[in-house]
Amino acid sequence: MAGHEEESKSKGFRLLGILDVQNTPCARDAILHGAGGSVTAGLLHFLVTSRVRRSYHVGFAGFMLTTLGSWFYCRLNNAKLRVQQRMIQDGIKNKIVYEGTVIDPTRKHGAQTPPGPS
Repeated sequence: MAGHEEESKSKGFRLLGILDVQNTPCARDAILHGAGGSVTAGLLHFLVTSRVRRSYHVGFAGFMLTTLGSWFYCRLNNAKLRVQQRMIQDGIKNKIVYEGTVIDPTRKHGAQTPPGPS
């Protein structure tokens, strides 16, 4: 019984059987933004033209454009964040390695260290 519950939790929600919305970064937000864009585009087009079928097509196009735009924007920001985190981690690692040595980049080259307690 417990094994079946763990299996169903790990599957998550799949959209069209291919995209695991729960475990894929940015997927949930992109789909929600797409739904909002779809309703907005379709409704505005219907209010302006009163054409139902074309409004449906405009709504679907709004869904696709908004979803893809939100997806790529979010993924780009996540990639930038990962690069920044990697740079910070490397900087912290280098600070730990070089701290107190002669090649410490934060030390002034002409200054001598004061004698410490022995």
